[in-house]
Amino acid sequence: MAQTNGEDWRELEIVARARDLGDGFRVRRVLPYAKRRLVGPFVFFDEMGPVDLAPGRGLDVRPHPHIGLATVTYLFSGEILHRDSLGSQQPIRPGAVNWMTAGRGIVHSERTPPAARRSGQRLHGLQTWVALPLADERCPPAFAHHPAETLPELRGEGLRLRVVAGRAFGLVSPVEVFSQTLYAVVELAPGARLEVPAEHAERAVYPVSGVLEIAGTPCPAGALQVLRPGGAVTLHALEATTAVLVGGAPLEGGRHIWWNFVASDPAVIERAKADWRAGRFDPVPGDPEFIPLPE
Repeated sequence: MAQTNGEDWRELEIVARARDLGDGFRVRRVLPYAKRRLVGPFVFFDEMGPVDLAPGRGLDVRPHPHIGLATVTYLFSGEILHRDSLGSQQPIRPGAVNWMTAGRGIVHSERTPPAARRSGQRLHGLQTWVALPLADERCPPAFAHHPAETLPELRGEGLRLRVVAGRAFGLVSPVEVFSQTLYAVVELAPGARLEVPAEHAERAVYPVSGVLEIAGTPCPAGALQVLRPGGAVTLHALEATTAVLVGGAPLEGGRHIWWNFVASDPAVIERAKADWRAGRFDPVPGDPEFIPLPE
């Protein structure tokens, strides 16, 4: 596939917007965006931190519900304890992946584990949501954890690439996905290059740190570069850089998003709102708190 030149490679740049989740914990939100609701199946994309949590402080996302999506958590540093209404209790550490399928409905919390809260930690990671295909929107909820050592990697001169979910560069992640998915984390040494092929219909590059350029155009950290379909592009690291590739096949039809609910039919979201307000979702064992429905 021929390389794209100039800025012909870029469809859209989405600069992350800061959001305060409370207690001084801020995220950088990329998706959803007014001009681009999804990239492949990815309907939500937050970068958490990096933030230094002093001893005694921690992340406390109280139990809250989801429908119609899968949450995908990946950390660069720190540790988070996941609990959900299925009874899952799983710490996640850098390089691993937590994949939680909400389907017809699940409740979960994400908190700093006790030991990390006592000692303090630097927390940095990504929280993304994958919208489910129409046939799977109401599937049974499920949770899966995959340690870092189980995720396939590609290594080369100045290059380390981990396939978090889906398939890329001839590698396939063990994470079970519902549609064609691209999710890979790339580490590039200064001067290193990586050609991103056009094997996925929709692709985007998010530099997390460092200095990256494509076809001579700077791509700043904290800005999602949505690539035009059909052409290979080459990432060139001007200094040590970490970047994320996301995308995949577009989903059939549109998706509605309200709070933590995703659905093709807005009536399904209204039912979920009523169910959460009335306490009809299953609780999270061992975590009795909850986030009220926004009014």
